[in-house]
Amino acid sequence: MEFIALENDVVKLKPLELNDLPGIIEAGRYPEIWSHMSTTIKKKEDVNNFVENALITRSGKTEFPFVIVDKKSGDIIGSTRFMDIDDKHQRLEIGNTWLTPAYWRTAINTNCKYLLLQYCFEQLHLKRVQIKTDHENIRSQKAIERIGATKEGILRNHMIRKDGTTRHTVMYSITIEEWSKVKKHLEELLVQFGYN
Repeated sequence: MEFIALENDVVKLKPLELNDLPGIIEAGRYPEIWSHMSTTIKKKEDVNNFVENALITRSGKTEFPFVIVDKKSGDIIGSTRFMDIDDKHQRLEIGNTWLTPAYWRTAINTNCKYLLLQYCFEQLHLKRVQIKTDHENIRSQKAIERIGATKEGILRNHMIRKDGTTRHTVMYSITIEEWSKVKKHLEELLVQFGYN
């Protein structure tokens, strides 16, 4: 699979690079971002590790990380990535997504998911895209359900969180058969936000 920068009038998803470090430090400096994430960015060393690990997974072709750029300001405001990339079975996961809090409950996440899903189904011709989240991350679950993903179930005792507690994982997906309906739904949401 080949991945490229994706953009519209609102947001740009560009491949993460080493020179994105300052923007990631600034966008990620809010502790509330990291409460349900597997990593935490508190200091420059954390950002260095975040970027280095992301670039290693990209070179190994298991993940493809993006930074999220607000087209209006030009600022990096978060990150997302394609994960669990499986060419043979024509599927991947959208995950490790975070935004700086000023952009929570805005059109940014909807625009990002629209671009990512459109690329997955219309350019890569995938059969399935999955999204998963912590069972305690209700905000994330609502956001995933809002874009039209189907809840498949809960993977019990699926992961150990960074604090050592057990996480159940709520699994969602969108299949190629559902894409036209989900796309229409996303476009309607973007119209509500004043886009499209």
